[in-house]
Amino acid sequence: MSAAGEPDTAAAPLPGDDAPHVLIVDDDRRIRELLKRFLSENGYRVTVAEHAADARAKLEGLAFDLIVLDVMMPGENGFDFASAVRRTSNVPILMLTARGDASDRIDGLERGVDDYLAKPFEPRELLLRVGTILRRARAPGGGAASGALTFGGCEFNPQRGELRRDGQLVRLTTREVQLLRIFAAHPGQTISRLDLCENEAAERSIDVQINRLRRKVEDDPRNPLYLQTVRGEGYVLMPD
Repeated sequence: MSAAGEPDTAAAPLPGDDAPHVLIVDDDRRIRELLKRFLSENGYRVTVAEHAADARAKLEGLAFDLIVLDVMMPGENGFDFASAVRRTSNVPILMLTARGDASDRIDGLERGVDDYLAKPFEPRELLLRVGTILRRARAPGGGAASGALTFGGCEFNPQRGELRRDGQLVRLTTREVQLLRIFAAHPGQTISRLDLCENEAAERSIDVQINRLRRKVEDDPRNPLYLQTVRGEGYVLMPD
């Protein structure tokens, strides 16, 4: 949170059962309570966990729309916990940490984290990022074409946000679904890094996301046949 302290927020009604459910995982009790109060007052249902083991127990019994995850925690750190979550779930993850250098951001993105916010931060910036991630996750079609897109042994359904490779369902993060929907809406057309970035702070993160996606769709990610780089311009997905 910002050093300014608790945000000034007006009293608001309790969120309903249909409100997005956010899991906050942070070993700092003050941060947990401030985030819980702020997000609750802005229409979200909030559950808190003080470490990875606590979060894992809550994930077993509850469904969440988003995880706000701290990196520096005792025991299992946020990076390792994010990797474990990604093995079984596509729930969006916003990584929250005081470690803000580029290598940490790239590490988080490579593990399937959807966004990255360094401490200290303004509460309203967190609120905007949470809203953006949830809109991405819930977008029914993202403006993509209604028909499935095939390339190699892969088939992507933009409406469902599903990718199958050789008939097997491939687990995607919400960010990867969004990227594939953009490519599916413009098959065979070069998409600039800036257009793929949207509100991302650094274009470098797009390169990380593309490399991660290539490992899921290409036989040889180092020599991609379908998700290709257009030097100096961006990327293109070549359909069959």
